[in-house]
Amino acid sequence: MEFAIADTCFLIDWSLWRRRDTLFKVFKTVFVPETVLNEIVSENTIVWIADAIAEGKLSLFTETLDIVNEARRIVEKTRVTPGIRGVDLPEAICLVIGLKRKYIVLTENRGVLMSVDLLDELKEVVVWRALEVIKEAYRRRLFSEENPLSIFREYELDTHHRFPISDLERVIYELKRKA
Repeated sequence: MEFAIADTCFLIDWSLWRRRDTLFKVFKTVFVPETVLNEIVSENTIVWIADAIAEGKLSLFTETLDIVNEARRIVEKTRVTPGIRGVDLPEAICLVIGLKRKYIVLTENRGVLMSVDLLDELKEVVVWRALEVIKEAYRRRLFSEENPLSIFREYELDTHHRFPISDLERVIYELKRKA
């Protein structure tokens, strides 16, 4: 669990959280594909990414032609497969890198989540949302709070991102059970 690769939606949300540097305690390095970086227009997110790259916590990932071609194939497959939301090229690039390099893919994109569940060639890809990253950080005791729900609520407050209630309840139950 040393390396992850993050897509646009994850980075934008995560950059708003007051504890955003927790990400770098969970992963040794988080890679950002150039294609993802090109999508980001938020000044706050750009500054956070630039600072983290300068500090060696985030690292730029330059996509090769074979990765881009495989990602295009995934984009096309998600567009024609019933029951899957289509993914765009930057998210598909993250999926391909996750598959080839065994990096954890960080996303909030429903199409990505559906793709790893429904496409056989992506079944080996591990995808985490902020929910799973925070869960892992809590499991490693990176927070001083006793109540894990307070950390998740803080994330929601800072980012305006709402966790699915059933997923949040499941994670809180798992954390309290293991405490």
